[in-house]
Amino acid sequence: MAGMGKRMRPHTLTVPKPLIPIAGKPIVQRLVEDIAKVCQEPIEEVAFIIGHFGAEVEARLIKIAESVGAKGTIHYQEEPLGTAHAILCAQSALKGNVVVAFADTLFKADFKLDTSAEGTIWVQKVEDPRPFGVVKLNEQGQITEFVEKPQDFVSDLAIIGIYYFKDGEYLRNELQYLLDNDIKDKGEYQLTNALENMKSKGSVFIPGPISEWLDCGNKDATVYTNQRYLEYIKDEQGLVSSSATLNNTVIIPPVYIGENAVLNNSVIGPHVSIGNNTQVDGSVLSNSIVQENSKIKSALIANSMVGNHVVYEKTPADLSLGDYNTLRD
Repeated sequence: MAGMGKRMRPHTLTVPKPLIPIAGKPIVQRLVEDIAKVCQEPIEEVAFIIGHFGAEVEARLIKIAESVGAKGTIHYQEEPLGTAHAILCAQSALKGNVVVAFADTLFKADFKLDTSAEGTIWVQKVEDPRPFGVVKLNEQGQITEFVEKPQDFVSDLAIIGIYYFKDGEYLRNELQYLLDNDIKDKGEYQLTNALENMKSKGSVFIPGPISEWLDCGNKDATVYTNQRYLEYIKDEQGLVSSSATLNNTVIIPPVYIGENAVLNNSVIGPHVSIGNNTQVDGSVLSNSIVQENSKIKSALIANSMVGNHVVYEKTPADLSLGDYNTLRD
């Protein structure tokens, strides 16, 4: 999670993208918890590979690891030299059973990880595989080939960016081999090159099928992911904090309302997440994320992301807009 999150600006100018909340929890926390559900064994360590995000962020990451009963460790990628290089930055954690995950993707899965397999690669069937890395399978359901962004159809099973390896030391050695021999693809050290080398030496990789793949790469994708997550967890208790104040306010579930939020004379939902200590007055919010310590007044907000410590006051218009109109302030 060492990237700068440029596609998510302005939200990532002050907060790393994996700490942006989805239904009240940071993206990376959701990811760690979902991986923990798929694994059938306790997680011993969560190694976070980051840029220099500061002590406060690092402390939050350690707490996320501890929330699943694991030790948290921090590792730095000083230069963006590719996925293989990034993973190798946490080489002290590459031992025994290892799950590698890139922290801008979330998933829902019904399968349980088979830790006896040499390797498992999480995949999702997609309509257009051209923007993705994909895998080809043989009749036994084993992965025979990794193809990066195929322009001609070879497979519709896209690699989502989560991997299991039975032997972390073996993975570490294969990653180190790429760096030692300066083996790059498109100018970077790529994990897929290490996977190809491991497969050519006899390693057997199998697909880990998921039911839904949720991207958090940009604002629209993140708002959609928030919507889908609220649907997943809508029956859980405590989505509306007991410390929140609701005065003359209509809630259309599913929504998440954080601690000490104050909602006055408003309509909230569906698919809205509101962070701790945020105040909403005389507004209508739907399908949006509003983070912590913000004030929203007289607003009509939909399909939006609002950051922390924001003050937004705007009189809503009564509009009847036809097709292909564009409105800008």
